Amino acid sequence: MNTQVKEVKLAPIRNGTVIDHIASGQALNVMKILGVNENNIDSSISIGIHVSSGKAMEWKDVVKIEDRELDSKTVDKIALIAPDATISIIRDFYVAEKFQVKLDDRVIGLARCSNPNCITNRGEPVDPEFCVIGRHPPVLRCCYCDRILTNISDNLL
Repeated sequence: MNTQVKEVKLAPIRNGTVIDHIASGQALNVMKILGVNENNIDSSISIGIHVSSGKAMEWKDVVKIEDRELDSKTVDKIALIAPDATISIIRDFYVAEKFQVKLDDRVIGLARCSNPNCITNRGEPVDPEFCVIGRHPPVLRCCYCDRILTNISDNLL
């Protein structure tokens, strides 16, 4: 009996965005950032979780979303949970633009501090601001109360 293993790939998209090189296991958090849920799916979405990256023993996640290009704030949020991600803008089945997400040294207004007593959570007109103290994985420290943000994906705004 000849058993062949056939590789299954995600279907190409005509127009939209491919988010590649997401840390393995983070694709669903990316979907949360994109604001996609069962009530607002307007276009085809493909998700690959724990996909071989082509490098020896390395795994990644991939998200393809048809008919949508991401704004800069969404890309900045993706960088917080997937600092090695690449974004490809697809137009008529070809890559029109491709870039790596960038995690700045300061993160302002993208996540909330997990300290309920922080000034940013007390109704004051202050945007949450964090210093990036680690990049792989991202580690954020509140600039106001010095609390380390432990679960970034649960605290995104």
